[in-house]
Amino acid sequence: MEVIDYNGSGCWSRESILQRYEEYADRLNLASLLDLRPMEHEGEGKRWIYPVMGKVIDGIEKGDPACTQIGVEFIEEDASFAFGQILKASTARALRRTALTSEQMERIRRRVVDMIVRGYLPREFKQYQKLARKIGLGPYIGEIAERADFSNPWVCRYYEQLRDAESKRGIT
Repeated sequence: MEVIDYNGSGCWSRESILQRYEEYADRLNLASLLDLRPMEHEGEGKRWIYPVMGKVIDGIEKGDPACTQIGVEFIEEDASFAFGQILKASTARALRRTALTSEQMERIRRRVVDMIVRGYLPREFKQYQKLARKIGLGPYIGEIAERADFSNPWVCRYYEQLRDAESKRGIT
């Protein structure tokens, strides 16, 4: 039977994500663990294994702090994945609707600033920007102003939206 596994490799393999989830859950003293086994489908001599990140995103939506930690790590990753654009955008959307620690918010801020400064703005960045607007960039907005390449119209657009959101918070 041919196996088509849409999970990543290395630290983003199915096994690695499940292992990290158990470690984080243990460290956070979670009473119950979520079932993060990925969806599978069999037919015509093939077995498809779908990304476990789909289950992690469901866990973030349910408020699972171990899934939230993995979600933050996922949006910090530059690598491409099967279904990566959808998964990364969905992860950012889920993170926007869950409780984040101050350390997680700081990591997200650093990630967004780094992406804008580098001009690395994949399609899922729209959701990252919405997440950053929700948690606020604070003084990092000045770092973007100093270091970003404003000849890129997308950098300008995202910077202006983030700057306007910070202005409404009372930070310029």
